[in-house]
Amino acid sequence: MASQLANAIRFLSMDAVQQANSGHPGAPMGMAEMAEVLWTQFLKHNPNNPKFVNRDRFVLSNGHASMLLYSMLHLTGYNLSIDDLKQFRQLHSKTPGHPEYGYTDGVETTTGPLGQGLANAVGFALAEQLLAKEFNQEQYNIVDHHTYVFLGDGCLMEGISHEAASLAGTLGLGKLIVLYDDNGISIDGKVDGWFTENIPERFEAYGWHVVSNVNGHDTSAISQAIAEAKSQTTKPTIICCKTIIGQGSANKAGSHKTHGSPLGNDEIEASRAACGWSYPPFSIPAEIYQAFDAKEAGEALEAKWNEQFAAYQTAYPEKAAEFLRRTQNQLPEHFDQHIEAALTAFEGKAENIATRKASQNAIEILAEILPELVGGSADLTPSNLTDWKNAVSVTAGEGGNYIHYGVREFAMCAIVNGMTVHGGVRPFGSTFLMFSEYARNALRMAALMKTNAIFVFTHDSIGVGEDGPTHQPIEQTATLRMIPNMAVWRPCDTVESLVSWSSAIKATDHPSCLLFSRQNLPFVTRTKEQVNNIQKGGYTLVATKAPKAVILATGSEIHLALEAQKLLAEENIDVNVVSMPSTNLFDRQDKNYQQSVLPKGLPRVAVEAGVTDFWRKYVGLEGMVIGLDHFGESAPADQLFKEFGLTTQNIVSAVKAVL
Repeated sequence: MASQLANAIRFLSMDAVQQANSGHPGAPMGMAEMAEVLWTQFLKHNPNNPKFVNRDRFVLSNGHASMLLYSMLHLTGYNLSIDDLKQFRQLHSKTPGHPEYGYTDGVETTTGPLGQGLANAVGFALAEQLLAKEFNQEQYNIVDHHTYVFLGDGCLMEGISHEAASLAGTLGLGKLIVLYDDNGISIDGKVDGWFTENIPERFEAYGWHVVSNVNGHDTSAISQAIAEAKSQTTKPTIICCKTIIGQGSANKAGSHKTHGSPLGNDEIEASRAACGWSYPPFSIPAEIYQAFDAKEAGEALEAKWNEQFAAYQTAYPEKAAEFLRRTQNQLPEHFDQHIEAALTAFEGKAENIATRKASQNAIEILAEILPELVGGSADLTPSNLTDWKNAVSVTAGEGGNYIHYGVREFAMCAIVNGMTVHGGVRPFGSTFLMFSEYARNALRMAALMKTNAIFVFTHDSIGVGEDGPTHQPIEQTATLRMIPNMAVWRPCDTVESLVSWSSAIKATDHPSCLLFSRQNLPFVTRTKEQVNNIQKGGYTLVATKAPKAVILATGSEIHLALEAQKLLAEENIDVNVVSMPSTNLFDRQDKNYQQSVLPKGLPRVAVEAGVTDFWRKYVGLEGMVIGLDHFGESAPADQLFKEFGLTTQNIVSAVKAVL
């Protein structure tokens, strides 16, 4: 029976890829026994409730093997029918080419860009560890689940795998178990021409527990290895499973030709005969469904947990209420009132400080009212100013609320994604804006998954100064804004900084990038209505009775725009000034509001210390943009702004030029 269970996975994968005439059959076929053992013997889950809070998490990091995951979800009883499998890779189906979070019950995270699934899984395991340390009490382990990862050679070639695995070992994430599909094949063929490192020794060096040289087609050996991994509680474990890609294929097993192409009808029929699989395409015998079915066991598992949690509620009512609030993604009561009070206090102080410091002040306030806040920086805490007075650093096997990610920007952002999707914590990660480049694909994945992850980027312009062009972002702000479903904030002072943080915390369907200055910036006085309009992404900061033009600006350039407005007024040239801290959210507003801020027919000048093309959507070809379309230089910030024409006088001249 065991071999036929694995064959059910193999032939569902073969048949779906063949019907779609597209896909990757080799990896699902090679990992079939690994999946069979994990899902039937170890994985704690409930197909009737895919969001059961104490479920184990399964991450298919080599997401091109998606038919393995879809097969398991179908066979174990999730809401994924045989007709859904027949629609593999088709428009609007529940079985897209790579697993996508939010499309299919049981898919924990979007995978496909290799290595990121592993980093997401580190986030899952880290969130579990933090929540367990905070909420578990003697006799009440209400947070107690594992994170399992399947990955292949491609994931381990990607640099992010090093970053993520290194941190996981350092933090002693004992609930993280990785099964490595060691088949020695990638798209180009046998990997021994380009990937020869000793994986067991590499992971031992990271501080992992290693189970090496496991026969990936021997269900008993796999079961024994997973049991050994579960017994190891102070280190993450990697199980190195020797497998054959395309196992079960009559003539193509072991060949890279099975990696990314359908096997063909003749080869599939020959494979049916070779494997003793006599059933037609997409047909699974009742006894195999019964052997895989996890619904009854899942219901019992959740019922047992519910019983334990009910006792926990009686014994620890406040902790139980807090746990439910967090895992149900609810903000604390009176959150908005706390923010309003803080805004009033910020207005009263009227501080001229760097927005990175304003951000830290906001974090201090949020940490008081959001105990789930978990911060972190990629080895730049003193520069990013992302810690707070009651922050507790996370160490191996322990809890806390501040993560020292080390110089691992890409893994940091992917780990933040994993923690966000896991739930129960509200994480953010931080580095210099320039180094968002290292993490770009993880930012894109956050937006693709519609998560509300938060990324903090400081040193947001040539205001970095003497560090020079290697550290001065020019195109980064504009290109981050171009990511669909991303909210990018570039606030100009303490009030806008707090609003940007509040907006990011309250977001439900999009991630946020918060960009802050290194240098001090002047405080701006506003009316109550203007403060309320900040959350709309753009608003009129200075309104005149009969404006002849509009100046748009963000961040550190706002004070230049305000000074220019005053000089123009002295010449009887009235202009409005618009602060646009988040163009993405401004673009979400209704047309009436947008036109009230940017009236039709008024010439416009945009000012931002970055590339200029982005602003053409607001100023048109007739307007002017003052910015930078070249890299910076090494010099004090004030000298650079003058050198590159980011001056009040240039704004005045530009306004006159467009009139």
